[in-house]
Amino acid sequence: MTERRLLSDSERLDWLRLSRSENVGPITFFALLQRLGSAGAALDALPELARRGGRRGPIRIAARSSAEREMDAIARLGGQLIARDEPSYPVPLAAIADAPPLIIVRGDIRLLARPTIALVGARNASANGVRFAATLAAELGSAGFVIASGLARGIDAGAHRGALATGTIAVVAGGPDVVYPPEHAALSDEIVAGGALITEMPPGVEPQARHFPRRNRIISGLSRGVVVVEAAPQSGSLITARLALEQGREVFAVPGSPLDPRARGPNNLIRQGATLVESAADVIDALTHDGPSRLTEPTDEAGYRAPAMEPPDEAALRAGRAVLLGLLGPTPVSTDELIRQSRLTPALTVTILLELELASRLDRLPGGMVALRAASD
Repeated sequence: MTERRLLSDSERLDWLRLSRSENVGPITFFALLQRLGSAGAALDALPELARRGGRRGPIRIAARSSAEREMDAIARLGGQLIARDEPSYPVPLAAIADAPPLIIVRGDIRLLARPTIALVGARNASANGVRFAATLAAELGSAGFVIASGLARGIDAGAHRGALATGTIAVVAGGPDVVYPPEHAALSDEIVAGGALITEMPPGVEPQARHFPRRNRIISGLSRGVVVVEAAPQSGSLITARLALEQGREVFAVPGSPLDPRARGPNNLIRQGATLVESAADVIDALTHDGPSRLTEPTDEAGYRAPAMEPPDEAALRAGRAVLLGLLGPTPVSTDELIRQSRLTPALTVTILLELELASRLDRLPGGMVALRAASD
């Protein structure tokens, strides 16, 4: 593992261009870096990789001028563009498999180095739920935690307001200059002034439904644990809790009346093993059972840099493609299972999956799964 370092201006531009290019999600981004050694080399290789994967037309690569305009827009907002390799990037977030290659931060980046707890819940929250969220956030803040949430109505807003004095991070699904919901404009301004606002989306992007699960994995990824206050079944807050479990975070839930549908989510989480929370002490005790260092020591870092892989020869690629295409289908399968069944090397498997994804023939799904995209797509 290489020590983290500041990117040069040209590297940062290459990272931004690569992250904004077609079919390059977070996992693909870092697979390309590992395969080719740098974002610049990956940009050069994209057309050929996509062609080898079976793509007929050209792949869209973000233009240098477009990336420069985005960087200028971020600067005008007073924001910072932070790459996963850099010291200011939150270490717990960097450790998740699909960490954003770049985050845009407005506000105090020093908060990103402090231990963080996520506090999430229903948008149509009860008055008691909002009040409890604010109280819990204030108490956890006084204990040294930064409170992360999603700037949504209801519980999120209560959590942010409760932690304004001690430090709060709003993770948003749209661009850093887009406030959603609109009535939280003043709250957003307060958070930027005294806390931090984070997104992986470019300026000007309006949040869409598909953006919210991506936002949720950042909320949980930043945090040592996720507290769910109120949540109906199938709510986004329960998606955040599931992501927290997948990321190895603690999950906490505030119990509620069985007569209130908003209590079904937290009550089910408790039934499944989440820690029951009646006060901030319950969260602090659970996170300090291995000693006080749990409050201050970051989680294990992900491997940030790796030397470029030796490219497989063309004959091996042709044979490997035939094998993997025979194993792949519309039903999701893990990369590890593909390696096991195909008996191909990890490097060869990763390269072929990259080619197929860049050719729009493969979808990456949560949990490290992949599936062949339907031909009609």
